[in-house]
Amino acid sequence: MSESKEYNKIVRSWCMYDWANSAFATTMMAAMFPPFFRSVAMDAGLSSPGATAAWAYITAAALFIVAVSAPVLGAMADYMGRRKAFVGIFAGFGIVCTCAALFIGNDTWILAGLLFMGGNIGFAGANVFYESLLPLIAKEGDVDRISARGYAMGYLGGGILLVINALWVTFPQKFGMPDVGMAVRISFFSVGIWWGVFSIPLFRNVPEPGKAVGNTIRIPIREGISRIILTFRDVRRYKQLVIFLAAFWIYNDGIGTIIKMATAFGSEIGIGMKHLIGALVLTQFVGMPCAIGFGALADRIGAKACILITLGVYTIICVAGYFMSTPLHFYILAGLVGTVQGGSQALSRSLYASMVPVEKASEFFGFFSSSAKMAGIVGPVVFGLVSQVFGESRLSIVSLIIFFIVGAILLWKVDVQEGIKSAKG
Repeated sequence: MSESKEYNKIVRSWCMYDWANSAFATTMMAAMFPPFFRSVAMDAGLSSPGATAAWAYITAAALFIVAVSAPVLGAMADYMGRRKAFVGIFAGFGIVCTCAALFIGNDTWILAGLLFMGGNIGFAGANVFYESLLPLIAKEGDVDRISARGYAMGYLGGGILLVINALWVTFPQKFGMPDVGMAVRISFFSVGIWWGVFSIPLFRNVPEPGKAVGNTIRIPIREGISRIILTFRDVRRYKQLVIFLAAFWIYNDGIGTIIKMATAFGSEIGIGMKHLIGALVLTQFVGMPCAIGFGALADRIGAKACILITLGVYTIICVAGYFMSTPLHFYILAGLVGTVQGGSQALSRSLYASMVPVEKASEFFGFFSSSAKMAGIVGPVVFGLVSQVFGESRLSIVSLIIFFIVGAILLWKVDVQEGIKSAKG
């Protein structure tokens, strides 16, 4: 096989993991599990705003666990040269928890919350090591394109399964399912199967670029802990990277909160499950071409400028979200989210990758992921607190505007070329 064909095969296989795990992001994290969790919690006696707040706190707790563990694990992966192994461990744990959601009862909201936390920990933890492979497999100048392509594949893969799940929920009897509740639970199970099957190309075809320098568990753990202390010191050497991280922590917190809380908010104001799922399907299929389009636009005007555009759109979404009251409004906002969600995340990932030292990719991506998740706890907690205090979530949506404005101001100050130059030493 020629070098070019081999390279393309590696890139396709890497992107297929986005196709695989995005099913969790769409069906579990965004579309179906939040309103399902709210219904289970309310069946157990929680009020409507209390159920929304409980969902916010559970997502924050899962983020906290990954945030605490990811830096040490990232340093260990660099030390052991086993990034793919860590992808497998976390993804496997997430897949098992996701499949187990099939057995959630009608009022077992604590079990539902714990299984979602497990799935989310697996999803987010695996992403630390999956994303750290990007600067190691990509040729120079290809990072933006490959990152955007991965997100586009994720939108397509997650969108296809979400369409299938939506059909099951809409016509359960036609698919041999007794009712909507069982169709929802089987949809959760299908996410785990999809995630596992489509992860196989990553493990078969993507090389492990690093080499292990230790072969025991005790030494890598000790090395991981000691190296993470050095990571905090090292990051401060890269001034532009630090400014970007501060911006990313803030605006990504707003993006993440919208993803996790949108359908919970929609359910609270009376939008039915079928419309919630339909709107998220729209987001997926709008998101795919738009993610690719932002990748192409970044080649012309730069990733930083593209991200700033997306943050402006998110600010508009937050303002409009306050006035949302009908399924049509939800569809319109979902479509608008789809135009910028993939582009903002893909280009943030590629911009960060361009400013990190390659030899410490997993360690720095572990720091990237954990610090963003630690900061990302703030958004859901604020959303939950505002919802509880005011008895509804409209003001919670408006409160997210500050994340996008402050994040954009900091991002504006980043000198990307200086950051890339510093990373290359």
